[in-house]
Amino acid sequence: MTTDLSPVTLGSLADVVGQQHVLTGEATAGFAVDWTGRFQGHTPAVIRPRDTEQVAAVLTLCTEAGLAVVPQGGNTGLVGGGVPLHGEVVLSLTRLADLSEPDPDTRQVTAGAGVTLARVSDAHPDLDLGVLIASRDSATVGGAVATNAGGLRVLRYGPMRSQLRGVEAVLSDGTVVSHLSGLVKDNTGYDYPSLLAGSEGTLAVITRVRLQLVPRPRDLVTALIAPGGLAEVHDLARRALTAVPGLLSAEFFTRAGLDILVARAGLRPPVFDQPVPDQPVPDQPVPDHASSDPEPPAYLLLEAAGPGALDDLGDLIGDLPAAVGQAPADRARLWAYRERHPEAAGFLGVPIKLDVSVPADQWVRLASTVAAATAAADPAASVITYGHVADGNVHVNIVPAAPADGRHEDAVLRLVTSLGGSISAEHGIGVLKGPWLELARSRAERDLFARIRSAFDPAGTLNPAILPR
Repeated sequence: MTTDLSPVTLGSLADVVGQQHVLTGEATAGFAVDWTGRFQGHTPAVIRPRDTEQVAAVLTLCTEAGLAVVPQGGNTGLVGGGVPLHGEVVLSLTRLADLSEPDPDTRQVTAGAGVTLARVSDAHPDLDLGVLIASRDSATVGGAVATNAGGLRVLRYGPMRSQLRGVEAVLSDGTVVSHLSGLVKDNTGYDYPSLLAGSEGTLAVITRVRLQLVPRPRDLVTALIAPGGLAEVHDLARRALTAVPGLLSAEFFTRAGLDILVARAGLRPPVFDQPVPDQPVPDQPVPDHASSDPEPPAYLLLEAAGPGALDDLGDLIGDLPAAVGQAPADRARLWAYRERHPEAAGFLGVPIKLDVSVPADQWVRLASTVAAATAAADPAASVITYGHVADGNVHVNIVPAAPADGRHEDAVLRLVTSLGGSISAEHGIGVLKGPWLELARSRAERDLFARIRSAFDPAGTLNPAILPR
């Protein structure tokens, strides 16, 4: 593939989408860097089609010209999978923003790839999208499916793949494949919509999806608890799975990230109904590097729904220090401590963001040793952890002091695989984790991936920098 976009091809692309939707020069800058600032590339053009037909025409032109293409949604990815690192054409899908009226009988909706997750969630007063992520106001449906996004309610509803009831997509040669019937039972062939979930734009360009919605949770109660260390957090979260029938979320973070958010993001320290030893104080300064203490104080945020949620959480919490909110403003205040954690490392520098998962019986070991494993590779690195404790997930955010030459990823991802875990829980492989895919997948599996990819995209047009070919 090439990155040499000729004036003739550029003109043909403009004929398809309209000259105003072909961006070049300085107008492409925001499309060539990821949210963290770690992955930066360049592109000769950003093409912004409005519908599936235009996507098909654009891909046909690009493949015929031998141009590499990177599909991009809201550009909220964290592993470099949507960045034109090698001068690829960017296919921006944000204009594919049609959203059908939700069907209350099937509890389904059809959404264009450019629709934000927040729009889907807000589309019906009694229905909701099961996937809830912090970037929902900018993350798009197409990108969320392509990365199989997880988020804050996976323990209840599963990741994006679990919400999928159909897909319309375009192959690199312009062929449109569409299966949007929404049938729950349909065994008429290979389930390619499920295959496209998590494919990171390497197989086809998703243009529309049929999504299963869930009943909107009512009588929500949020509790922020300070049970002690990571082992106590994990034990309480595991007990909550059975003790709280309406449980929606079980999230954790540690003192390292909380101190940064209090000092740099304007959050006030949480106020509990009884004192917490060594509780941070307002405006407390934080060091340039967050603590790598393997056993920092840890916090658990639980959210549950239903008329019995308050009593169930109260019985679980007992005499532990806790703050409980039922009013929307109180719940939002408590959620801010967890939802703003992705920002925390950014106050210290440009972070490496690794999301990993392990079996439940290895979670405490991972969460309590990952900082030490990182310190062995870079003693002065800052390490901040948080994530989805009930489904084995830890987000490891590292701000390097030593050169970011792969040593940090190697230390963390080798630890994870030694514990029987996955090097990517929900963010994808992208560019960041490609060199370590062999830790998680056998040679036979990687060869199978390459054959599947070649069947979908024999020309190698789509996202050629990531995943095996």
